[in-house]
Parts: sequence; C-alpha cells; structure tokens
Amino acid sequence: MNLACRLLPLLGPLLAATALSAQSDWHEPFPPHRIADRLYYVGSRGLASYLVTTSQGHVLINSSFERTLPIIRANVEQLGFKFTDIKLLLASHAHSDHVEGHGLIKELTGARVEVMRGDDRVIASGGKGQYLYQEGWRPCAVDRVLKDGDTVKLGEATLTARHTPGHTRGCTTWTMQVTDSGQPLHVVIIGSPNVNLGYQLITNRDYPEIAEDFARTFRLLKSLPCDIFLGAHGNYYGMEKKVARLNRDPKTNPFVDPEGYRAYVEDRHKVFQSTARKQKP
Repeated sequence: MNLACRLLPLLGPLLAATALSAQSDWHEPFPPHRIADRLYYVGSRGLASYLVTTSQGHVLINSSFERTLPIIRANVEQLGFKFTDIKLLLASHAHSDHVEGHGLIKELTGARVEVMRGDDRVIASGGKGQYLYQEGWRPCAVDRVLKDGDTVKLGEATLTARHTPGHTRGCTTWTMQVTDSGQPLHVVIIGSPNVNLGYQLITNRDYPEIAEDFARTFRLLKSLPCDIFLGAHGNYYGMEKKVARLNRDPKTNPFVDPEGYRAYVEDRHKVFQSTARKQKP
C-alpha cells in the first residue's frame, strides 16, 4: 500500500473540514426562483434544493444542512407554498451538505424519505459508512430504497431516479418532464460527477468499484436527453448568472441549456480520466 492510501483515512475528516470552511456561500441566502412550471429553486447560494409542487403536496430534493433549513423554509414560503406540505424528501447524494437536514425535515413535515440503494444506510445511520468522509448527522429513517430507473410519483409529478454512482455509492441524478410556456422539456438534476480531493480511483480498498462506477455514470449522463440543466450545486450550471439573465429578461428561460449540460458532463469526464491516469502506478 502506498503512502497516499495509508493517509486517506486520516485525511478524510481534514479534507471534509477544509471543504466546509471554503464554502462560505453554502449558508448564504439566495432568492428563490421559478425554473419551469411546478419546479422552483429554494436552496442557499451555494447548496441547491429544488421544490416540485403538486396539488397533493410537494417534493423537496436536498435538505442541505440543519442550519440551512431556515433558508429553505423561508424560500418555500416566499414562493407562496407551505413548508409543511412537503410530502416527499429526496436527495442527490449522501454527503452532509445535501442530506444533514433530512431527519429534521422528516420530523417537521412527516415527509416520506426515498433514497437510492447505496446511500440508504448512510442516511439512516446519520453518516456512517460513507467513503472517505467521517461525517455525522441526525439519523433519518428511510421509507423506500430505490434502484436505477425507479419512479417517484406525487400528484401531477413523476420523477425518475437514475443511479449515477462514484461520488457516493448511491449518488442519484433525477430526471423529470416539465412544461414552460406550454412546451414540454426534459429536466436533468445531476447528483454529482465530481472526483473530490482525496478520492482514490485506483486500488481503493474502501470503495473498490469506484472507478467502474464513475465510468458507468458518465456513460449514462451522456445518454440522457436534457433541456433544463440543474445540479446538486448551483455552480454546476451557472445558476447565479442564469438568474441574473432571468431578471433582465423574464420572457426567456436561461435554464434551458442542453449545450451547457453536454459541456459540463464532458469536462467532468475528462477530469475523471485525468485523475485516474495520474493515480495509476
């Protein structure tokens, strides 16, 4: 075992802490906004959360941190919806910046929690068993364990869970169809295709299939039809610039960006390939 492999268990908490301290915008409020019919952004400046509204209640994707919950709640209510009408709680992947608030939201709303296999035990245990990061948060009971291609339905909304592992074992990309000005559009909310600092792609004893999982994820992402490009963090898809464009010209929809989606996936794929080459002995 090389030195890097021996150091990874020790570096995990340090890397996580460094990432948290570097992301000051994670806890900064950001105006909620409409993306398309029944689809809204309700997250902080740095952490994306999405609200899908229906006549039977609402779906929330990503709870973020517990300390971020007041931002999400205020944004939901600013849009004119009731926070307690959240009936389904979903996630992009089981890192604390996306799911730490799950347990509290479930407690406050009674929402069902549905999670992709591979991340389900991490969320249920409050962070135990996650690769690299030694995180801990309030455990959250999981009501349904998903597999690739499963659908989640509530009222008029149907979301499809696509298993895009690598970033975590159960990393999930959500797809759905929406309308905007009467036009049907394909939405892709990328879970994460990122190889984080400290990820070992070659000879990984904790996550032996990580490189294979990433490779499968990129094949899937490249095959998905996409009109509206979204992700677990707003910076994946240039959220702030697109909101500024929307404010300047409300008649356009800047979130319709199939070219941006393809370019982002290709860029992340190249980073994965480059990292894997550098790690080969």
